[in-house]
Amino acid sequence: MHIGFITPEFPHERSNPSGGLGTSIKNLAISLVQNGIEVSVFIYAQQKEHEEKWEGIDLYFIKNQQYKFLGWYLHRKFLQRYINKQILLNKIDVIEAPDWTGITAFMKFKCPLVIRFHGSDAYFCKLEERKQKKKNFWFEKLALKRADYLLSVSQFTAEVTRDIFQLEKEISVIPNSINTSLFKPLSSTKSPEDCTLLYFGTIIRKKGVLEIPEIFNLVYNEDNSIKLRVIGKDVIDIKTKKSTKKLMREGFNPDALQNVCFIEELSYEAIKGEIEKASVVFLPSFAEALPMTWLEAMAMEKALVTSDIGWAKEIMVDGETGFTENPKNHLLYAKKLLKLAQNRDLQEKMGINARSKILNSFSTEVISTKNIEFYKTVISQIQS
Repeated sequence: MHIGFITPEFPHERSNPSGGLGTSIKNLAISLVQNGIEVSVFIYAQQKEHEEKWEGIDLYFIKNQQYKFLGWYLHRKFLQRYINKQILLNKIDVIEAPDWTGITAFMKFKCPLVIRFHGSDAYFCKLEERKQKKKNFWFEKLALKRADYLLSVSQFTAEVTRDIFQLEKEISVIPNSINTSLFKPLSSTKSPEDCTLLYFGTIIRKKGVLEIPEIFNLVYNEDNSIKLRVIGKDVIDIKTKKSTKKLMREGFNPDALQNVCFIEELSYEAIKGEIEKASVVFLPSFAEALPMTWLEAMAMEKALVTSDIGWAKEIMVDGETGFTENPKNHLLYAKKLLKLAQNRDLQEKMGINARSKILNSFSTEVISTKNIEFYKTVISQIQS
């Protein structure tokens, strides 16, 4: 079996910056290789053309093409020719692409196409209650309609996406996975004396970061020993056109701000160190499909306080793996943070429950088997 992936991002030194999409594809690709399956990853919109074997995966970095006219169409046809050549040369059985921006609209491949819902532009626009460009909606709808198979990382994302695009095809659900041997509690690291809350991820409105100052101000007013670390890449806010980090800073009370530390993007290894040092992980997102940050923190035996929206119920168990709450309910959210932050025994208990949830439902061992069975079904249906 040979599986190909199309993606605009992938965690690699030669790739453009990568987020949860790239991480989820990398985790899946590595797990497939470990199960004796050939994998090719086509990383488009890159700075330079390059091919290499990495962790047993054939990586194809595809340079971004420039066109004076109809670039949205000609770029897709270029990718189609490039990928079809490799499909025929290397006998790729299935090609998989994300739903984001409908990259496979206007493409026809020499093997079955699976589109996995990691969250389309239309999906995030709906969750954030903002308008989507008509062109983007058209691309995404066309890509989904032409796909041979549809797959989603959460039931919530499947249902919302089906409703947006009025899809009639069956949508299978297989969640993202996490390597629990890489993300695990580090027993050699002692729990810090000071209580520290941790947010990590892109500093962007949809992640709920603009609610963090209001919530933390309430936490600080009750216990001024609690600290907050915010780690991630700053982006320009879609509504105000200002730095999101600047908007966050302006929301903290001056005294509370003294207990807040902002840190730029860190390496994968450094992030694990920050998660390990945290007392409670604080992730109040409004818009996700199935977030890798949540899986990573839970795998490292950390108790979380997250949002309670849609997908959250497929990962978190409120009162067992941590707490869930609507980020707009600042007072209730702050109370749940305080309850965890001030009780180390509860942190430990919920952290153990969180890792157990990951091991049973989201580990690469469990999820890779589900993906392999899905691909086998696709191939057998084409051959029959």
